[in-house]
Amino acid sequence: MSDIAIRAANLSKLYHIGRGQGKAGYRTLRESMMGWAIAPLRWFSRDGRASADDTIWALKDVSFEVKRGEVVGIIGRNGAGKSTLLKILSRITDPTEGTVDLYGRVGSLLEVGTGFHPELTGRENIYLNGAILGMKRTEIIRKFDEIVDFSEIEKFLDTPVKHYSSGMYVRLAFAVAAHLDPEILLVDEVLAVGDAAFQKKCLGKLGDVAKEGRTVLFVSHNMGQIRSLCSQGILLRDGKNSLYGPIVNVISDYQRGLVDINSSAKIEGANYTGFTSWKIYGTTSYDSMHVIFSQEPFTLEIELQLENPVYNGFLTILLNSDDGQKIGGWKINGVRFDSGTYKINCRIPILPVRPGLYFWHLSLWDGGKKIDVATLYPELVVSTEDNSGLKDEPGAILNIPSDIEIVRI
Repeated sequence: MSDIAIRAANLSKLYHIGRGQGKAGYRTLRESMMGWAIAPLRWFSRDGRASADDTIWALKDVSFEVKRGEVVGIIGRNGAGKSTLLKILSRITDPTEGTVDLYGRVGSLLEVGTGFHPELTGRENIYLNGAILGMKRTEIIRKFDEIVDFSEIEKFLDTPVKHYSSGMYVRLAFAVAAHLDPEILLVDEVLAVGDAAFQKKCLGKLGDVAKEGRTVLFVSHNMGQIRSLCSQGILLRDGKNSLYGPIVNVISDYQRGLVDINSSAKIEGANYTGFTSWKIYGTTSYDSMHVIFSQEPFTLEIELQLENPVYNGFLTILLNSDDGQKIGGWKINGVRFDSGTYKINCRIPILPVRPGLYFWHLSLWDGGKKIDVATLYPELVVSTEDNSGLKDEPGAILNIPSDIEIVRI
């Protein structure tokens, strides 16, 4: 048997913007008469010319193969085509061009309520979803109690799901999708609807699903979740697959696209008073891409411009992980600056952190008065093969060794 679970070849999806889609089902006589009445007005809607449909390629020539048992993260900016791709893979919509082959039963969790019939109860929808997946009634019965326990909505199991809150929808929908043994599981950003505890529970279940050898495609904007769960990644840009490979490389490429990849960058929102630009100097060939190695020295250079002097200031330079946890940094009390331009050089001989994405948070205060606050996005930290001594406990604050020099220029 082939080890391929999903094979997509030149997938493309064209949408028409401005074309009336109508609504599902039938139109009333009144709606039809109104449509006939305003049709001539639509024809002359653009300066007396017939209106033309605008089109957009949500996906264009996307090709990839996913092996059985792989957990693949699909990342990209809003509008990159991630959800459209999952809808094609789940057979909700057909591609305009190209083909997709799926080898196994597919379960999907794309948006709140997808696949549920609003008039049916939670109990009935569990059986309905199982039947859609091609499962026998005995299989569904065997998994039923486990699904209900995971969803934590037993009290409302016999209530029509149209009365469920979005959180209840997600709880039941995820429980059904993850427990009814699909060979391929497609999960969109819908987990963001749940509370933090349930998100953690869902991610743990996805990890268990992956260990069982099933294939998972996971869409999220949370790079921490993507990095911890996925081994491979697909990066979509403007509907095209820009990169497919190891997840660390894909995240790196995605994050580099969010900032200027030159060796220096202007700080967003910078003005004359405050932090204005920054640079990274390292010892590897990746400097121009803001990539550093955790076990190698580098220098963070920050430019500061002050219109007015600072008499009793404190300066903070903090390193945070991409999920917002504080990793470590420095706070310098009692700094004095005359008006002018300064360079702050932070020479760091070693940064003992796990591979991942990190950002710098800067602040300067004069007494209780805020002078400026800035965030530098993003820095991909890639460790060497020697992982000994690297940070393990999430949330632990590191004492990062450094030599900080402030020079007026």
